Amino acid sequence: MDGAPVAADTTMQEHTARVETLIEAPASRVWKALITPATIKKYFFGADVETDWGVGNPIRWRGEFKGKPFEDKGEVLVFQPESRLRVSHWSAMSGTTDAPENYHTVTFDLKPEGKGTRVVLTQSNLTGGVRETDIQNRSAYEKNWAMVLENLAKVTQESRSQTRAGSGSG
Repeated sequence: MDGAPVAADTTMQEHTARVETLIEAPASRVWKALITPATIKKYFFGADVETDWGVGNPIRWRGEFKGKPFEDKGEVLVFQPESRLRVSHWSAMSGTTDAPENYHTVTFDLKPEGKGTRVVLTQSNLTGGVRETDIQNRSAYEKNWAMVLENLAKVTQESRSQTRAGSGSG
């Protein structure tokens, strides 16, 4: 059966994708970038984000990806300032029905490291397990998420430069 779960080796939630980067900025600045709609638009495929960030509340992303308009949706699952943000996510562009088994979770974990912040982004299936399609698409998932983290680093570091320039403390 296509899309059937693959046997798990572990009792922990398995990731369908995992990427990380070290951003030369404190967790407070990275966190602000993660939750500020105007900044999200700069690093997250130009998407407009609509949410109040309350746990259990909806989140929607609207925009254009590879020339096609999209409206994705999910729910805020974890909101731990400067530490962890987890949302569920479903996209009609996936070609799947809007059902729990077709949602995934996206988690941003922030950990201070030196003068910067280590950001680890993981994607997992909301209902658990790893499917054959996840294995087939892992490199594409990771390529997209790596681009998100690269852009997050750029906008976070740009905001640091603008803050310095505006404060006159060069």
